[in-house]
Amino acid sequence: MKNAAVACVLILLAACASNNSVITEGGSQVKVRQIQTRTYDTLDKRDTLRSVLATLQDLGFVIDKADYELATISATKLQDYQIRMTVTVRERNGERLDVRANARFNETPVEDPLAYQDFFAVLDKAMFLTLHNVD
Repeated sequence: MKNAAVACVLILLAACASNNSVITEGGSQVKVRQIQTRTYDTLDKRDTLRSVLATLQDLGFVIDKADYELATISATKLQDYQIRMTVTVRERNGERLDVRANARFNETPVEDPLAYQDFFAVLDKAMFLTLHNVD
């Protein structure tokens, strides 16, 4: 009985310790989310999703799934490695759209700001062309 009580206390302590590390990592998660997100001055979700789709294709990704209702696009790029990218478009304050890209290299989340800067640089150009009706 005493061993069971000790085991329960150890399990509770381990759970508390793991929760603290998640809370501590929250600060870095906010930074990663900021790197992954860009805001655009438009409310045209459909055109924004088309621009995201074109950007992913221009970067060599194959579209796995595009859901205009959920405003998400998932794509994969295969070379000597595998990169999976999921992009979500959301309305922000009824004035703008947030585009958030989330990439994985093989099974590891990509947190390098340069990877997202490259994606958004191409998307910025596509958004400019789309918003100004340039073909």
